[in-house]
Amino acid sequence: DVGYGDIGCYGSDEVSPPNIDRLADQGIRFTNAYACASTCTPSRYALLTGEYHWRKPPGWSVGKIKGVSIAPGDAGILIDPAKPTLPSLLKGSGYKTAVVGKWHVGLGPEGGPDWNGTIKPGMPEIGFDYSFIIPVTGDRVPCVFVENSRVAGLDPDDPIQISYKKPIGPDSLIYNPVTPDIIVSYDKPADTGRQDKRDIKMHPSFGHDQSIINGIPRIGYMTGGRSALWKDEEIAETITEKALSFLDDNRDNPFFLYFSTHDVHVPRVPGKRFAGKSSLGVYGDVIMQMDWCVGQIIDRLDKLGLAENTLVIFSSDNGPVQNDGYHDGTDEISAVHKPSGPYRGGKYSALEGGTKVPFIVRWTGKIKPEVSDVLFSQIDIMASLAALAGQPDPEGETLDSYNNLQVLLGKKDTDREFVVQQNMGGTLSIIKDNYKYIEPGDGPALNPYTNPPIELGNSPQPQLYNLANDPGERENLAKKYPEIMKKMADELQKIKNIKNE
Repeated sequence: DVGYGDIGCYGSDEVSPPNIDRLADQGIRFTNAYACASTCTPSRYALLTGEYHWRKPPGWSVGKIKGVSIAPGDAGILIDPAKPTLPSLLKGSGYKTAVVGKWHVGLGPEGGPDWNGTIKPGMPEIGFDYSFIIPVTGDRVPCVFVENSRVAGLDPDDPIQISYKKPIGPDSLIYNPVTPDIIVSYDKPADTGRQDKRDIKMHPSFGHDQSIINGIPRIGYMTGGRSALWKDEEIAETITEKALSFLDDNRDNPFFLYFSTHDVHVPRVPGKRFAGKSSLGVYGDVIMQMDWCVGQIIDRLDKLGLAENTLVIFSSDNGPVQNDGYHDGTDEISAVHKPSGPYRGGKYSALEGGTKVPFIVRWTGKIKPEVSDVLFSQIDIMASLAALAGQPDPEGETLDSYNNLQVLLGKKDTDREFVVQQNMGGTLSIIKDNYKYIEPGDGPALNPYTNPPIELGNSPQPQLYNLANDPGERENLAKKYPEIMKKMADELQKIKNIKNE
């Protein structure tokens, strides 16, 4: 959820995270790089598989959206274990592979995992040797870490129960918006539940009104697993320590670390060292915390003498959002901070703010520091890194990922002529030759559940923008240039029609 305007080196005057800015000073800062979707699950799926998430086999959908969309908290694993993945290709080339941090691409069989046993299929089945993950998101249950396919620290005498349909179990403390300081514990039917006074750390603005864990109401109901519950204030330090241990343990091995911070995603709960330290309230605090995590990683690489032998990529899974379900004060910073920078939209949106993301690449001694406006899509990370690892035909292992390794290294312009993205409602867009086409759709114009409401880029009419002259997407040129509009629409349809042989 880190926006283009959230990083100092991308023009933010209010937020200037020193470690991320240091990466940019030492590497290539791409100004024209895109995620494949404006929400996390599909964006991560595309990055890890080299295949657009909306190509998921027919019959798989979330609501009306075909393909991979935001995964429910009890979703089974969305990546087919038989499919080549970024970690499996690198593992096949002799790399030790790890994922640490936020996951949210599903776990276990269809219908969701058994949280009290070995979770399979899981990380080993798609190519990760080591894993320490937040299985879904911080605002969804279960609020536990999963390490190497088992819930970390779970007491077998206190098993986890999860439901996304109804309250369950004696410890399922439920948020009551009528009397928010009173929590109902359903050890009997809802109308006879006992009431306890408890501290609420954060109140929901929308949707996050079910089980309360650590004083924060979440999405979904959970009971049990008390010894395994994370402490929200300690998530950043916990996952960073796990990532550093992996680096220490593999200093003498080729390795791939997929490190996914959670700080900027809701609920935003900075640790003690960062709480109240920024001028942007909790939003600035968690960006500072995320930057600290990044700094710990790059400092450890330097300490281990690995900087000159390690390619580091920093990016975001989608655009930013302020109030995304909790009253945390972030909706009050709009007057002084623009998380999407100069662009319209944000997380969930088909507009530029939804998918145009920070993208920085450092390889000490191998990459010359510069700023690049070359067009790049995160979907090309898979084929590009596979090529770096010596795979003879990296593009042959993927459907949509191009080998743009030389672009990452700053040695050539891109071979990619277009990028394709999707918004929360399934609307696709394509960018080519500085033009952007957004297909018509019947979705809402605004996301009413965010504050400020985010423009989603949906319209019943086709949209065409010249991004070179109009990066803010203010003038729809579809009627003025119908030939260009049709050409772009045809190109998008051609990409949709590609089949995996």
